[in-house]
Amino acid sequence: MNGITLKRILQPLRSAVFKVSATLSVAGFSCISPASAQVSIFHNDAKTGIGSWLNDVTLKGQIEGGITANPARPADGINYGNFFGDHANQVQLDQVYLTLSRDIDPAKSDWQIGFNLQALYGSDARYYHLLGISDRMTSDRYQFIPAQAHIDVHAPIITKGGLDMQAGILQAPMGREGMDPMSRQFYTLAYTSEYAVPFEHVGAMFNLHVDDRYDVLFGLDTGNQTTFGRRDNNDEPAAYFGLNIHHLLHDKLDITYLGRVGPENSIRALGHRANTAQRFWNDLSAAYKISDKVTLTGEFNFLHDEGLRAETYSFVSFLTWDVSPSFSFNYRGEIFRDNTGLMVASFLDNRSYMNAIAGKTSYAVSAPPTTYGALTLGVSYHPDLGHHIRTFAIRPEIRFDRSLNGTSPFNAGRNTGMFTFGGDAVLGF
Repeated sequence: MNGITLKRILQPLRSAVFKVSATLSVAGFSCISPASAQVSIFHNDAKTGIGSWLNDVTLKGQIEGGITANPARPADGINYGNFFGDHANQVQLDQVYLTLSRDIDPAKSDWQIGFNLQALYGSDARYYHLLGISDRMTSDRYQFIPAQAHIDVHAPIITKGGLDMQAGILQAPMGREGMDPMSRQFYTLAYTSEYAVPFEHVGAMFNLHVDDRYDVLFGLDTGNQTTFGRRDNNDEPAAYFGLNIHHLLHDKLDITYLGRVGPENSIRALGHRANTAQRFWNDLSAAYKISDKVTLTGEFNFLHDEGLRAETYSFVSFLTWDVSPSFSFNYRGEIFRDNTGLMVASFLDNRSYMNAIAGKTSYAVSAPPTTYGALTLGVSYHPDLGHHIRTFAIRPEIRFDRSLNGTSPFNAGRNTGMFTFGGDAVLGF
């Protein structure tokens, strides 16, 4: 199941007849009828028009809860360097989300208009706010965000494959691990996914399908997790550029590069120099199918911040072995270098992360310049339950983090290494 269609939700109204006396317009589609016309918007034989458009609207929901246990029981109660499972030895509700959407199909050669509206509640929301929209709603651990709110358009222009466009509140496209737990192999995130890629934007993204092999990516936004005017932490926008290459080596290899440049620091912290001090983000990844059941992925990331005079660089490797249709084994290994100690931190209260984005006082702990190594092993049990259950997964994992240059950032500054275990459970309809 891919969610519940609007047609199913409104099934009792299927044969309803509406009188149309003007122009009916939904997301750019118009149906012009004389005053006496009658339109059945859910007619079985409708191939075009508003009925067909609405029939492709779906409602999806998902809930995720998890725990990251730490036998060392750090004095501050925090698993250092871990956003989603930051509270040691505590079960938490990570996400409950609802998504109302109409997807576009880039494979089709006609104009298409869709949308995505997603609301999310849970502990993960603390790290995905947009300044000025939801960041001041509450100081509780469980918070609310409008995770997505964008219009999507597929335009059959410029090339045979056409141009895809999204505009509004967007989840950042950079990196291999996203906010949706089913878009990644593990409950916890890599350092790269937390500290070296952006999370959320207000702006527009474009994907030009040059041909079956090449896509050109570009976009413009207000900055990472910022909006407009006083809700922006500086006065300048940021931009994406990149390339997707598909179907290499007999359809076994896909490569993605995304770059990004723009000021990301706050005027509160740097003064007006924040408007010209650029942050350069670079993320290159490749996924190779060793066999029908085994996929190997590598990700290289480099970030340079002129304002902070800071750099990070990292390499992350992933391996997924689909042992059966309902069971997989997952590996992740990472080396992450924080050259100044200014990028990796753990935030000690529920507003600290967004306060840091805004340049306000933030309660956090960090470490000296450190090279982090992390190894994570896990399994995923994800049977098809049917009965309108779209997604079900149980994903236990074990993880070992270590400073490779002798610093002691873990367990409230006591240890050079940290061992954790836990995982999450996900249920979606």
